[in-house]
Amino acid sequence: MKTKSVPPSGARGLNVVKVGGNIIEKEEDLQDFLDAFSALPEPKILVHGGGKLATQLAERLEIPVKMINGRRITDAETVEVITMVYGGKVNKSIVAGLQARDCNAIGFSGADGNTILSVKRPVKEVDFGFVGDVVGVNAKLIHELTQIGITPVFCAITHDGKGQLLNTNADTIACELAIGLSEYYEVTLNYCFEKAGVLLDIQDENSVVKDIDTKKYADLLKDGIIADGMLPKLENCFYALKGGVYKVQLGKPEMLHHTTTNFTTLRL
Repeated sequence: MKTKSVPPSGARGLNVVKVGGNIIEKEEDLQDFLDAFSALPEPKILVHGGGKLATQLAERLEIPVKMINGRRITDAETVEVITMVYGGKVNKSIVAGLQARDCNAIGFSGADGNTILSVKRPVKEVDFGFVGDVVGVNAKLIHELTQIGITPVFCAITHDGKGQLLNTNADTIACELAIGLSEYYEVTLNYCFEKAGVLLDIQDENSVVKDIDTKKYADLLKDGIIADGMLPKLENCFYALKGGVYKVQLGKPEMLHHTTTNFTTLRL
């Protein structure tokens, strides 16, 4: 566990927003999200993935897509594909969309400015290939960029400092950025996706658990409410809170401006 970051007294607020793949894949949803994100006050940071779009390109190029337990095996050919999709098409399209909305965005991978350093995930039961686990965030540089009105837009690629790009989970990148920037700001970490938040019933959008603290989290785990893909997301959330992040929110993009109360807020 990293040392808990403590922002200075009276620190400004900063939003770190991670947008999920299903929103990115649907053009109308993406444009609506960019409207909502661009309207947030500065400073702010955006993190995105693009896994399904990478899968589509790999299939068109007849490159085998290998998944184990929902996680991509990233061989050398796949690194090329995700770089083209995450760092190219998706990242630059988002940056262009934000510029069209008077949001002065710059696209980043973790290699740019040495902003996010990772190590290649060690082989245990499974060799995930060129997948990165974050070991360092250049929070000072990112802070300086936000101070001059730049909105960084990070794709899900980091590097190892030796010339190798690494496929890295976008939820984790958002979490690590939020922790790093907590040294300078009061950070709210937002996970925007197609669901309204943590649901008691996955089929019922109105069954949102609106507030979760450590005790409630333990109860939800015990009752099996948090499982499957939501489990690593919630683990990231509490890791961020323990690392100094002020609060974490999960839900649809409408939560960014509180035009809905139907979303989940997490605190320790």
